[in-house]
Formats: sequence, C-alpha cells, structure tokens
Amino acid sequence: MSIYDSIRKQFVPITPEGYPFIGAFALVSLILFWLWTPLGWIGTVLTVWCIYFFRDPPRVTPVRDGLIVSPADGRVSQVTTAPPPHELGLGPAPMLRISVFMSVFDCHVNRSPVVGRVEKILYQPGKFVNADLDKASVDNERNSLVIATGGTRIAVVQIAGLIARRIVCYVKEGQPLGAGERFGMIRFGSRLDVYLPEGTQPLVAVGQTALAGETILADMRPSEETRGFRVG
Repeated sequence: MSIYDSIRKQFVPITPEGYPFIGAFALVSLILFWLWTPLGWIGTVLTVWCIYFFRDPPRVTPVRDGLIVSPADGRVSQVTTAPPPHELGLGPAPMLRISVFMSVFDCHVNRSPVVGRVEKILYQPGKFVNADLDKASVDNERNSLVIATGGTRIAVVQIAGLIARRIVCYVKEGQPLGAGERFGMIRFGSRLDVYLPEGTQPLVAVGQTALAGETILADMRPSEETRGFRVG
C-alpha cells in the first residue's frame, strides 16, 4: 500500500455534489473572518458541517437474492402497508412500505436496495412538508425509481422535506444497478420510501438506525441461503 493510499484511507470520501457547497461555505467563512473574527469561526463550523454532510463512505453490502438493503442512512420511521403512488404503475393494492428518514446529520448518498434494472424513473413536483409525516409520501416533491429484480418489481422513492430542495438522480431508465450501488442523493434532510411486494418479510423496526447499502430492511425470499458481500 502506498503512502497516498494510507493517507486517503484516513479520510471519508466526499461526493462530487458537495464540492461547490463546501467551496462556497469556505469562501463565506474567509469573508466573515475579515469582517469580524467570531463570525468567521461560526462560518468555519458550518463549513466543517458541510464537509460532514457530503461525506460518501464506502459500504459493505450483503448480497443474496431477495435481500432488501437500506437505500439511505437514517432512522426507520415507518414499517407499514400502503398503496404505492399511482404514478408508479404498480397498481392500487397495498404493498409493504419501509420509510427511512434522513436528518441533516446523516449521509445523504442514496443506494440501490436490490440488484436489478431501472425500469422507470418518475419525477413528481409537490409540497415541502415535514418528510417524517405520513402524507409526505403522496404530497411532497419526489423522484421514484421502479426497479425490476428477480422476476418482480419494487420501487424506491426519494422524497423532499422541509429543508430539502434538490433531488439528484444519477441513473437512467434501462440502466442495471447492483445492490448498494449509488443512484442519487437529496439535499438537505429528507426521506426514502421502499415499496415491496406482498409476502416480503420486514427485518427492521420503527426507530432503528439504518445504514445505506448495509442494513437489511427486508427479505423477499426468507431462507437460510448463504450471503455474499460487495464493497462500494
């Protein structure tokens, strides 16, 4: 291992989406130092927070057919059944819905919950109510991915919140995705919903902390099959 690699491993990678914001915060901090030193230190603290917010740590993803891993870091806010948003084309029947709420202190890089192919991407304008509320699933601005996997379809929905004003999606329709692979992010504070077929067994509870690409949310094929892992 080179000295460069040793040094790089001591720092968490930053998602490219964050560099303009970090640069802007740093520039404002310098100006504030010039105006009044205490304001400059406040700006420095906010710059450090901005760097922390846009972190993109590598994750080790459990891999096995049927496993659903968390698409986001945060708190599991709902484990319920609900009809999926009508625009997804998944029908009116209730599906298992697991929601993960991201605070402004969570990593906001979103990862695919399954291995599959992006069948459909749908953006829906809407409101910016608290993403922790149940009605945010249908009222708020959102971006939805329908993913074909293992002969079925699931959906993962990026939902904007009170502070979030920018949903970013890195992938395109027809693109293959690996479990735990990055597909987007939301700035700053929001929620992700995962809609899963009937019969899927949830493996998390409300209030539990989840890590994107690592925490197993549910199992569509409960069994004792051997799991593998991928790092990314």
